[in-house]
Amino acid sequence: MRWLTALPVFNEARYVGDVLTEVARYSGRILVVDDGSTDATPEVLESFPAVAVVRHETNRGYGAALLSAFCYAIDHGYEGLVTVDCDGQHEPCRIPEFESALESEQADIVSGSRYLEVFPDDSTPPAQRREINRIITAELNERLGLAITDAFCGFKAYRASVLPQLCVPEPGYAMPLEVWAEAARHRLKIVELPVPLIYLDEERSFGGALDDAEQRLAHYRDVLERAIHREEPLPTCGKGRSS
Repeated sequence: MRWLTALPVFNEARYVGDVLTEVARYSGRILVVDDGSTDATPEVLESFPAVAVVRHETNRGYGAALLSAFCYAIDHGYEGLVTVDCDGQHEPCRIPEFESALESEQADIVSGSRYLEVFPDDSTPPAQRREINRIITAELNERLGLAITDAFCGFKAYRASVLPQLCVPEPGYAMPLEVWAEAARHRLKIVELPVPLIYLDEERSFGGALDDAEQRLAHYRDVLERAIHREEPLPTCGKGRSS
């Protein structure tokens, strides 16, 4: 398969150089979606001329950055897409495992899970984040008939042929819930792979009111409810759609 590895990035100047250096050891084709960074991220990216960059002029959100990666993979004829967060939580050395699992398991989505297996150096997750993940994961499984263990891990591999089926307009951190709803709707095959639980920035902001755990949980439930009952298709990923 012809693979692309994509990283959504917003103000990650302190991490992006090291992460890209490591990703390049395991992926020959790399895309960074710079979601309107206002720090030195663009300057760091200039030192990686082999890395394709899609830049949002303003910060649109994590989900919007992932959608741009989906569109780029579709528009450029890739067969597989791996998504890796750029905050140091994901180990690029595991990229080949995700690619292999997608092919060998004939899966449509391979999703990392931080709760499928215990690793020796696992971090202790922030209590509120772990509890919200537990609650939402349980609700996803009950409502959608899934059997996943980690609703929010951003380390994933997608078969590119299924990306046009995914209606994912949510621009923020709740977008993965739409992915799960769409996967259930289209009866996609999901495989989970265990990945270490790594937190380097426990104080990372979700933005505004979503930093409050109760409001964040309520928002996630609202997005999931809309996704389950949504009928409109995903806007076409045409050339230039992701820029």
